[in-house]
Formats: sequence, structure tokens, C-alpha cells
Amino acid sequence: MESCGLHCTKIENLSVKIGKEDIIKDVTFDIHCGELLMLIGRNGAGKSTLLKSILGEIEHEGTVSFIDMKENKKKKIKIGYVPQNLNIERDMPTTVYDMFASYISNKPVWLFKDKNLYKKIKENLKLFGAEKLIDKRVGNLSGGELQRVLLSIATAPVPNLLILDEPVSGIDRNGIKDFYEILARLKKDYDMSIILVSHDLDLVQKFADRVILLDKTIVKEGKAEEVFKSKEFIERFGEV
Repeated sequence: MESCGLHCTKIENLSVKIGKEDIIKDVTFDIHCGELLMLIGRNGAGKSTLLKSILGEIEHEGTVSFIDMKENKKKKIKIGYVPQNLNIERDMPTTVYDMFASYISNKPVWLFKDKNLYKKIKENLKLFGAEKLIDKRVGNLSGGELQRVLLSIATAPVPNLLILDEPVSGIDRNGIKDFYEILARLKKDYDMSIILVSHDLDLVQKFADRVILLDKTIVKEGKAEEVFKSKEFIERFGEV
């Protein structure tokens, strides 16, 4: 299935200030359906602030809109999010089912296990090869297993835009390969737009459809090779 090319998320003039200091300023870009946009920048460049702005978690100026170009009108955007870290205690008794159910159901999950909900969650987990984890304690999951579970939660229901903040930190190389194969499937099968923050420039070069170099504002945008060869990139990271 090719990208339909008929949906676009527009980020326009996003700015965040703390006091008089600009944390991000006038960030504007589009991301189309079926596109993996990878966001890079040094520590303190504003990457996490930009993600939180798009998610509506912090006060900001500017707009985030979802455009159906076939109907030529704005629609309410559905955003899925996988954070960089979750503070999970190893001895926490919460299972994958418990965590997933608490996100998608209004019923108190600790009272009883809903058979229909259990089946639905297992089917969602199966899309990510994680159905066998449903009864496992969250604190006992490996890094790769936890990311599969979080991806499954973030895409139920299927969002227009999926945001991932350093999603492969703590995952081994085999797990990283599996993770990016899952992202490729999400792009292809669900026509999903994905914004991913990464510090691993090798992964950026290998998997990104487009790259944004952020330093409080967008200083360079384009294909990975083009961005990596730019003077803006070399000034901040040196030659690769």
C-alpha cells in the first residue's frame, strides 16, 4: 500500500518561552501520511519541548492541525505517544493487561478481568508480536518488550500522528532492527505519520524519510545525507 498522500499534519510557528528566554521559536513544518520524520539536535536544542508542544502538554504559541486534502478541510488530530522513559518498579504487580486496559477502558481493571477486553488487547498486542506478554508483569519486561507494548497502546486506536521520543534507548541491536521493521509496517499498512527523536545518527541515516535539525528553531531540513553534509550540521556535530 503506497502512502495515500491525502493527509497532512501542519505545525505552524510553534514557540515556547520561559520568562524572556526562547526555548523553541517559530518552528514550522509539515509531515505527510506514511512519512517517518526524524528530529535531531544537541542536548538543549528544544526537541522534547517541541514534542510536548505538539502534544499540547505545555503552553505555547502557534498551531498544530490535521488537514484532509481530499476534502480540503481541517479535522481533529489523533496523536499517539511513546515517551523516552517510564518509571516502573521491578516489583510492581501491574500486568501488561492491567496497564493496557487502564488506557482504553473506563472500567476499574483491578476488580475483574473483562473477557472481551482481554481478547481485544491480545489482538492489539499481536500486531506487534507481543501477545504472549499480556499476563506478564510490566516490571519484568525487557526494553524491547516494553517498547512493543507501548507502541501497541499508542496505536489503539490508530492515530494520525505517532510521536516517539528516543524510543530505542536501552534496546539491543536485534531489538532495534525489529522496532524499525514495526515502524515500516505502521507507515505502510496504516498510512501513519511518525515523528521520532533520535541521537543515533546511523539509525537516522538508515531509516529517516526526512530529517529536521533543531537548534531552538529549524536550522536545516531535508534528506539525511543532505542534512549531514550541511554547514549547519557540521557546526553542531562535526563531520560524519
